[in-house]
Formats: sequence, structure tokens, C-alpha cells
Amino acid sequence: MDSQLIEELSLNSWQPLSTLLYDGWVIRFANGYTKRANSISPIYYSTYDLNAKIEQCEQIYLNQGLLPAFKITPFVKPENLDEHLNERDYSRVDLTSVQTAELKKVKEPVLHSIKLDETVNTEWVNHFYRLNHVEEKYKDTIVKMLSNIATKKCLISLYYKEEVVACGLGVIEREHIGLYDIVTDSKFRRQGFAEQLILNLLKWGKEKRAKYSYLAVLLNNNPALKLYAKIGFTERYRYWYRVKNA
Repeated sequence: MDSQLIEELSLNSWQPLSTLLYDGWVIRFANGYTKRANSISPIYYSTYDLNAKIEQCEQIYLNQGLLPAFKITPFVKPENLDEHLNERDYSRVDLTSVQTAELKKVKEPVLHSIKLDETVNTEWVNHFYRLNHVEEKYKDTIVKMLSNIATKKCLISLYYKEEVVACGLGVIEREHIGLYDIVTDSKFRRQGFAEQLILNLLKWGKEKRAKYSYLAVLLNNNPALKLYAKIGFTERYRYWYRVKNA
């Protein structure tokens, strides 16, 4: 499985509101909702003067009312960008593990009290807002981001006693299903619901001819790390963000 492909798929699957391609750097904007959608992914070759280019990117983000942020993966161009940003007073935050699994090795779910939707709908979105405690200012942005996903997607909800206790998003491209925003009601955590939600989502992926899955998880989220390991995910690479100090 090609790790750089996973990075490219993840950019496609978590859509911002707008994108600017600047000399090999992918600059993304989504009104500040998540760093993934409001950061620079420098994954293609760069030719301009590095300092001048960073300064231009900083101004672009400041004009949007956002702090400049760079996503630092093993594929950054130029390779010394992380060290350069550190010298320019950028802090390192959100150390993240990108993990993958082969779907043929993943077990079948035992709970089937789920609802699958392949289009954005108010019911799923409202459950997501409630479970994820989304701020009012981001609600319209989230709907637009979900609607911008161009490939096959699945919005999944898991029910317990007629109540939605977990939900999540899966996006398929090139035989890979990416998992995003898996969230469980705080009152129902550590009861196996997140595992069953994911297994049902991966089952849907297999039915749509996906062969692999990937996800990103913060390295300080020990419960999630244990859950993904139990399902069969293993680490492929790590990334973090460099964010300009205010």
C-alpha cells in the first residue's frame, strides 16, 4: 500500500470549501473548521524561494482570519521544511498516526442496528452535531464540506434502543475507504458501539469493492488507538502540524 497515495486520498476525502494550488503546495480553507481543511499540504515539488513563499502563504491565511498552518508528513517538499518552520516560530501540534488495514482480514459486525446514507441529509448531520458538540458557527461549513466530497461516501448511524449513540463517515476512492469523524455519545463509550459502527462501515466498503481502509488518529488518544489495533489497523506513517504562534 502506497503511503503517499493515502495522503493524497485523505486530501480528496476531507474536502475544504476552497483550494489554492501554489507552486506545488495545496492550500486549503474551510472557515477554520479542522486543521485538515485549513492548512497547507506541501507534498509536491516547490521551485520558488522558500522564505518568500512562506511569507506569501502566511499573508493569505491572515487575510482569511486564520493562523497559518502546515501539515508535515514524510512527503513534504522541501524536506527541511519542518526545521525551517520551527526556526520561524511555528509550534508543533497534534502528532497523528495514519493507519491502514486490509479489509479481507477484518471481522464481520455482530450489531446491525444501523442506518446508512450515501447522500448528505439533515437527520445524520443533526446527530453528528449533537454527538460531536459542534459550535453553531461551523454548522453550515460542515454541510458544505460534506457536499463537496466528489467520490462515493457513506454517512452511518448506529442505534441502541432507538437512540443514535454513534455516527461516522466513510469515503471510497481507488479501492480505499477512509474513515472520518467516528464519534460515540459520551454516555455510551467503552461499550463496544464504536467498534460495531466501524465494522459496519468497513462491511459497506467491502460491498462497494474497497480492499483497504485508512484513518488518522491522534497519538494521545489511547482508547482510539487500542480500538483500531483491535480491529486490525497498523501504523503506516505519522504527521503533525506546524502552526504559527499568535
